[in-house]
Amino acid sequence: MILARSFVLCLALVPALVSAQPLTDVVKVPRPEGGEFMGLYLKGQKIGYMFSSITLSPKKDTVTALTELHFKAKVGAAVSDRMMKETRVYESKQGGKLLTFVMEQSGDGGTQSLEGTALPDGIRVVRKKPGQPNEIKMLPPSKEVVEDADQARVALKRNAKVVGTITDSTDLEQYTVTTTVGGTEARVVGGVKAQLRRVTTISEKEKVPTEAWVDQKGRMVEVQYGPMMTGMLEPEEVAKRVDLVEVFSLTRVKLPKPAPPEAKTVPGKFTLVLTGVTERFWNNTYRQQWKQEGDKVVVTVSAAPPKILKARPLADPNGGKNLKSTIAVESDNPDIIAQAKAIAGTEKDAWTVAKKINQWVYANLEKDYGASSDSAGDVLKLRKGDCTEHSLLTVSMLRSLGIPAKRIDGLVYLMNDDKVPALYWHEWVEAYVGEWTQLDPTFGQDVANPARLAVGEESSAEITPLIGSMMVVEVR
Repeated sequence: MILARSFVLCLALVPALVSAQPLTDVVKVPRPEGGEFMGLYLKGQKIGYMFSSITLSPKKDTVTALTELHFKAKVGAAVSDRMMKETRVYESKQGGKLLTFVMEQSGDGGTQSLEGTALPDGIRVVRKKPGQPNEIKMLPPSKEVVEDADQARVALKRNAKVVGTITDSTDLEQYTVTTTVGGTEARVVGGVKAQLRRVTTISEKEKVPTEAWVDQKGRMVEVQYGPMMTGMLEPEEVAKRVDLVEVFSLTRVKLPKPAPPEAKTVPGKFTLVLTGVTERFWNNTYRQQWKQEGDKVVVTVSAAPPKILKARPLADPNGGKNLKSTIAVESDNPDIIAQAKAIAGTEKDAWTVAKKINQWVYANLEKDYGASSDSAGDVLKLRKGDCTEHSLLTVSMLRSLGIPAKRIDGLVYLMNDDKVPALYWHEWVEAYVGEWTQLDPTFGQDVANPARLAVGEESSAEITPLIGSMMVVEVR
């Protein structure tokens, strides 16, 4: 009985012991009461808003970080409307662990929620989609801590660099995020000059520096997401107003003249003379060769069919990540496996199978630039979408058949109805069939023609600063 009473007494003391521990710096820094709204502008045009808040529970044992994003814009003739909401709960002590998260997505791209709970051996995630059975996934233990919920203000309070981890809502992978503190700058805010502190945050996933300016009251007055996207602190009613702009025309890179015929043939080549492209994009590959000429850089893209062909299944030259099933790729989805096997038949040559998959996706997906899906399984069900859906399903099917594959992000040459030659954002596919080769299921190209420029992989955001700063001064 004495032992039992002692045990109950110990349990009763647990909340007091937890709350007595030093609270995280996240709840000590100044910030707007009730959260803050920011209008999101693409090249000065409003395309959405963001809301964020951080709150300490009444018992002071947990911290809740809430982020909401709403994007709405025209994509061609259609309107794309997307909502994302993330709620993360942490221990409230310094270095407090991530306890739970709920990541909700709705609108264009599909509706789903990801509900994660920290367990001793990892994070248990329940994926919920309307009309579908729940899926259970186990992730490795999270390295994310409460200070990662607002690295910018924590870095300012400590006047020091903060390095942490964030679990990404699109692929549930963990990425290192680093924030550094800059100096004090005089900037005009609402017509008034103010002294603001600058902080820079960069994720190993996107590799795009985000610069934020914070005033003495802890208000995040302005955020620069690369050269194209800006967030501005605004009242709720102002932040939620959007301009409903057409994003294709806003994000294209104009060319001084049309591409030559050999840019659209295989074999063929395409040469661009550029300014505003930093060295981190100068990645020489079997398709792209970069060289500097004075203050400009010249890139030549070439395309030819692969010469080294092997039978599937194949090992991934990159260590296995290009055969992995993820929350988006879903190469272990039974429906995707069955469809891919039906297309491939008994064929073992990886290049022949890759072409079969590429042509099936091209022929069976409706080209709909207002519809998108966040998983390959949904793409297979809906049978429509833009370049991202075509690439996602193709990669998923290839991986399911033992062919390493990945999505390639970049720019493709097009001349639309206005007859302006330009480069537009695009996604296509790279597959290993004995050597790497690129395919384009959106345009039905078994070898992606040279009229394109690859700058990233797997839906990374590296392309964003490139479009904002790059100029094409010559086409050869």
